[in-house]
Amino acid sequence: MFSRALLCTSLVSLCAFFVGAGASAELPGSTASEQNTSESGANEPSTPTPINKEKLAEKFHNYNAGCFELLDCSSGKVFRYNPEQCAKRLPPMSTFKIFNSLAGLESGVLKDENHLMKWDGQKRWNDSWNKDQTLQSAVSNSVVWYFQKVAEGVGEGRMKKYLAAANYGNQDISGGITKFWLASSMQISADEQVQFVKKLYSDELPFSKRSIEIVKKITELKSTEKGDLHGKTGSDMQNDKWILGWFVGYVVHNKHAYVFATNVQADDGVSGPKAKELTIGILEEAGLL
Repeated sequence: MFSRALLCTSLVSLCAFFVGAGASAELPGSTASEQNTSESGANEPSTPTPINKEKLAEKFHNYNAGCFELLDCSSGKVFRYNPEQCAKRLPPMSTFKIFNSLAGLESGVLKDENHLMKWDGQKRWNDSWNKDQTLQSAVSNSVVWYFQKVAEGVGEGRMKKYLAAANYGNQDISGGITKFWLASSMQISADEQVQFVKKLYSDELPFSKRSIEIVKKITELKSTEKGDLHGKTGSDMQNDKWILGWFVGYVVHNKHAYVFATNVQADDGVSGPKAKELTIGILEEAGLL
């Protein structure tokens, strides 16, 4: 559990961030017409609602470690809950499917979101994996075997080149081309995840516009009157215990983007879906979703 001093500092910072997060600014990648409309006040982002201190404390109370980071792309303000954990590198697990998709598309291993790969007939623990998959279904169902084939097709040389160009995590693929992101050599922090996703949103990654747009499309999860949510979960199981959960992505609220990364760690019972649930709750309480 977190120390009381760190918790109080984080809570005060969070409230201050959300009170001020609605400041108007030019978004990376926005069009001239959108910028002019924003300047006129017609599409100013509504000020996010301050997060209830007690509720936020409850969300993280039962985890060994955890963090939440939110970047307001308009103002450039960054909020970090538990900054030490935000800076800690962990295996990306299935959040790496975002990068792997980009690498597959850019290299030509994948044609588009409908690229079909045949199931090999091997029964795996997740029933949704035991069938033919497209890129879209493989992201939605977090199908490991599909992306192992993608990485194998990209190959070590191109993968290293793409990772270095994007400055993704520690760029270490020594754990093997089909498993380096799965509790192995590849490590990335929440801080780095946020910067990577920001570049994805703002088309600043060293990949083609087409590849980036396809990945944005396949990571879309939810749309409400308040915002559109894009993201990817990641989970780590060791010795039949779920010990790590990730959820990274962005939400577009009134044409303004907020990039986030959440991770939680425990002896058991944490996973990507848990991190996703936690994050969505925070975003909803802030009025962003």
